[in-house]
Amino acid sequence: IGWVKKCIEPSLIVAATGAGKSLIVAAIANTIHKMSGKKILCIAPSKELVEQNHGKYLATGNPASIYSAAIRKELKHPVVFGSPQTVMNSLRKFGDGYAAVIVDEAHGITPTMRRILDHMRTQSPKLRILGLTATPYRMGTGYIYGHHFERGPVDEDQAKDPYFHTCIYEIGARFLIERGYLTPIVTDAPEQHYDTSGLKLNASGKFDAATVEQAFVGKGRLTAEIVADVVAKSRDRHSVLLFCATVQHAQEALESLPPGLSAIVHGETPKAERERILAQFKSGQLKYLVNVAVLTTGFDAPSVDVVAMLRRTESPGLLQQIIGRGMRLHDGKANCLLLDYAENIENHFPHGDIFAPEIKVGVGSNSERVQIVCPACSGVNMFPLRPKKETEHAFGYDEFGYLIDMMGARITRPDGEPESAHLGRRCTHEHLQRDGTMQRCQHRWTGKVCGACDTENDIAARYCSACKEELVDPNEKLKRAAAMLANDPYRLRSASVISRTMTRHLGRTGPCLRVEYEIDEKPYKISEYVAIESENAWARKNAHLWCTRAFGRMFETADAALAAAGHARTATHIEYRKQPNNPKYYTVEAVKYE
Repeated sequence: IGWVKKCIEPSLIVAATGAGKSLIVAAIANTIHKMSGKKILCIAPSKELVEQNHGKYLATGNPASIYSAAIRKELKHPVVFGSPQTVMNSLRKFGDGYAAVIVDEAHGITPTMRRILDHMRTQSPKLRILGLTATPYRMGTGYIYGHHFERGPVDEDQAKDPYFHTCIYEIGARFLIERGYLTPIVTDAPEQHYDTSGLKLNASGKFDAATVEQAFVGKGRLTAEIVADVVAKSRDRHSVLLFCATVQHAQEALESLPPGLSAIVHGETPKAERERILAQFKSGQLKYLVNVAVLTTGFDAPSVDVVAMLRRTESPGLLQQIIGRGMRLHDGKANCLLLDYAENIENHFPHGDIFAPEIKVGVGSNSERVQIVCPACSGVNMFPLRPKKETEHAFGYDEFGYLIDMMGARITRPDGEPESAHLGRRCTHEHLQRDGTMQRCQHRWTGKVCGACDTENDIAARYCSACKEELVDPNEKLKRAAAMLANDPYRLRSASVISRTMTRHLGRTGPCLRVEYEIDEKPYKISEYVAIESENAWARKNAHLWCTRAFGRMFETADAALAAAGHARTATHIEYRKQPNNPKYYTVEAVKYE
């Protein structure tokens, strides 16, 4: 609430599965509504979560509306719980008058959600945006926030274009387990497992269907052995969730489970049948529930004490969401057993800690990270040092990250600026402004100055952040312009004339003078036609101008001009270009004479 009062930048709360996000949403929505007197929109990605969050808010003793096509659509109360697509379809109803939007499962923020938030921000510029998630990272782009309330700025190789400015609070699974609010996770190293080394990601970041099928489907004997191992290790346990890769794979697993105690749900399971199966599982009528990508988030069955992974997840976040299904407290439940038959733990948690995944946007620097003080704002940054082979000419570096020589003087680049010892480009610290926004420190260790407006930009920037001028070295710009000109087939060209001949030619408009120039480059010969006798006034005028320049006089006929050819001025250069409507031919634009 302290953050919400002072800052309008999007913020994030990281709360482990089971930490009570629904209650947190309810408390924050109620508090901000009472503080502001304005409406609050709470968005969750599924019907089940919308209903769950709405129910927890009602428990505060206050009314709330639901705006979800799968349930009902109403807006009579100031706090509204909605689903993204339904809100998007009626966006005009969600404009001015809202103080905040609270986004549950914020790691899955979609283009639809961004459009909703952008629209509402245009209607209410001071709109607060608060996200909640147990897994604050996405595959390929890393963390979804740029700053952490304790750890400071997130490294550039761990967060790419994060939507949320700051993680303002975090409550982790280990913290909750130690205090008895969540069930501990225990792992077992099964002897059998699927070979997942051949799995390949497609362009959308999902495992390619063909490689998934090759790894998991049709492994009848192996799947039967794995399921038998699940059953054996779950003998004294209550509820078992099995996660499979495909529907066919799930059917193969179901065949090896005890009939009457087992069922399967997947994306094509009819709604009524799915609800019946889930109710039977939660009540204990079913012990084994096989699913394909439908119970990964938002599914709450506290009795689950075994999670069996018969599939690989593309990301550590999804794996943590799945593990969270077994961490709810339940009577008689001492712990939850995690069985990994698809090499998830060793791929996502190489250090063995399932609550500490390695998050990277791409290939980061392996260089040592050191403290660098910003000379502008005194903020402390952690940057990797440049490779030693690039800085071996220096004796060391000062506290501000600049290379120094043996005398302690800064080493400068050819442009006179001090040379940096690290790979950091710009100070990562931000400072709160009067309007509630955060502004990043402007100091850069390496940058590129715009030649048009003198604004300093990131060294990798292509266009100026202020005037949008392309940031190119002047010499490089000239080279590029010359290259573009050289590649233009219709550009104006110039060539030296080696010789010139004149002949009589009968054109479409009558007799004319054909002048052929031999030049020193391809196409080597270029002709132009002087229509002295044309009935067209414009053509006849141009012919008279040509004769005046070439002969110093005008002629009435082409034959008269041809008879005087020996007295014409000597042509030294011509300018010409291809005809756009007929590229086989050229037009002479100008002739230079001695």
